[in-house]
Amino acid sequence: MGRTDELRLLSKVAHLYYEGEITQPQIAEQLHLSQATVSRLLKRARQENIVRITVSQPRGVYPQLEEAIQKRYRLKDVIVADCNNQGEDEILRGIGSAAAFYLETTIDQGEIVGISSWSETLLAMVEAMQPLLRVSNVKVVQILGGIGNPGAEVHATNLTRQLAARLRGEAVFLPAPGVLASTEAKKMFYEDQFVREATQLFDRISLALVGIGTVEPSRMLARSGNVFAPLELEMLRTRGAVGDVCLRFFDGQGQPVITPLNERVIGMDLEQLKSARRAVGIAGGLRKLSAIIGALKGRWINVLITDRFTGEKLV
Repeated sequence: MGRTDELRLLSKVAHLYYEGEITQPQIAEQLHLSQATVSRLLKRARQENIVRITVSQPRGVYPQLEEAIQKRYRLKDVIVADCNNQGEDEILRGIGSAAAFYLETTIDQGEIVGISSWSETLLAMVEAMQPLLRVSNVKVVQILGGIGNPGAEVHATNLTRQLAARLRGEAVFLPAPGVLASTEAKKMFYEDQFVREATQLFDRISLALVGIGTVEPSRMLARSGNVFAPLELEMLRTRGAVGDVCLRFFDGQGQPVITPLNERVIGMDLEQLKSARRAVGIAGGLRKLSAIIGALKGRWINVLITDRFTGEKLV
């Protein structure tokens, strides 16, 4: 077969398949070729630049940025939400909406979903969610103590209850503070049947949804009362802490910052989080950049949902 004849056949097969929308078996029958030959010719047509496939990206989506972050930090998935500005409220809405869609479209039947209390980002996610049309048979478990200041406690309770309702699942509450005054107080709470039932599910969490915090408590966490004293926070900083997940602190390289404060927290620990099939960190804003990088370097999360401004800084 001469070069011109070969190019003519490549062009014909490509035209029939891509412009005529004829299937490969139909082309094979029409041209008296084998289906394997048709498949090979279509591949050659791309190699010869007879066919050039381009993907037009809609405005507001960032697949190249997502891929760059995913490869750099070896993540399962990355979602970058579009935001018009770097204001915290704008970022909350953008990330919350993106996280809601991610959860709605990826939740599996029978999952045990862990959700951290006291996160404004997670609250924005739940508020943006649409109820599932199918029964998911999931359990939604609080993975950080949900008792605190009565004025703020309703948020933690509603977060778990509303997520369970949207997923048509069962809510499992952790009826204890996130931070206790002493290790003795923590032991007393673990004598409670409902606290034990919730914490026993931590090792079975298949999907963990967590915010990523800085050493300085968020507005919601501060209102809840589940915070350490200023001197204790300063001690964490001097030991290199840059952020936390479920009040478990880590440094800029992602290494846990081990202090006696850990023994006063009722919540999922970092190793339990790491063992979840999907540990989804939902956080954004340049204020949290160091904390997000620490969580990524420590591999405490394997899925990240963030905003485009933060995403650009990550790479």
